[in-house]
Amino acid sequence: MSAFISELFSLTGQVVLVTGASAGIGRHMAKTLARAGASVVGVARRREALDGLVSEITATGGQAAALAYDLSRQETIELLAADAARGFGPPTILVNAAGVNLRQPPEAVTLQSWNATLHLNLSVPFFLAQALVPGMVAKGGGAIINIASLQSFRAFTNGIAYGASKGGIAQLTRAMAEAWSRRGVRANAILPGFFPTELTQPVFDDPALAQKNAQATAIGRNGALNDLDGATIFLAAPGSAYVTGQIIAVDGGYLAK
Repeated sequence: MSAFISELFSLTGQVVLVTGASAGIGRHMAKTLARAGASVVGVARRREALDGLVSEITATGGQAAALAYDLSRQETIELLAADAARGFGPPTILVNAAGVNLRQPPEAVTLQSWNATLHLNLSVPFFLAQALVPGMVAKGGGAIINIASLQSFRAFTNGIAYGASKGGIAQLTRAMAEAWSRRGVRANAILPGFFPTELTQPVFDDPALAQKNAQATAIGRNGALNDLDGATIFLAAPGSAYVTGQIIAVDGGYLAK
């Protein structure tokens, strides 16, 4: 790697906190950021899965730690923010990948399920960022990467609560950028198309539906997790120093059609 490319995209010396790191997009992004040189703190409920992530990263020479937290509990945010700084120092990059999609028809949505979806998908990204931004500023700046969705801009069947939360993520990202960019903390979002994860397993369990989604893209296929690597590193690295408040679709051109 040339010195120029390394300067733009190396994450050596950065500390990344990734929520939802036990599986799917969060786990993959954690490994990608570790490969780019960052020290990674993975957060999720499942300790065993997190320990497996740490083992994968350290086996290839990276640095990683695991924090088992249930982000559905409001009181965990401040505890997590303090705990996250103990291993490698205050995080300079936050990836908000934890999320839930209950796929309920409108008549089945309850106040409890609505609040649970909005809390994890929308409230946690904001309040966790709010808690971590002072540490980022003290270290000279940082980056927030939220996870948006096709449902940030398109309505899907049985997606009222999830769609509302992800529409909120698009605007939250812009609002975060407006609030914190002048202090050196950029905020952007990655908008994945259809990728095989635990969250999207019901879609991929239906071959006809998976093929329909693939044909709805401009490229003609569904995503593979490594399709997210470039956007992940770009938004975390110095190469995107003048990029903030953006929602970058990695969807094979689904939204373009």
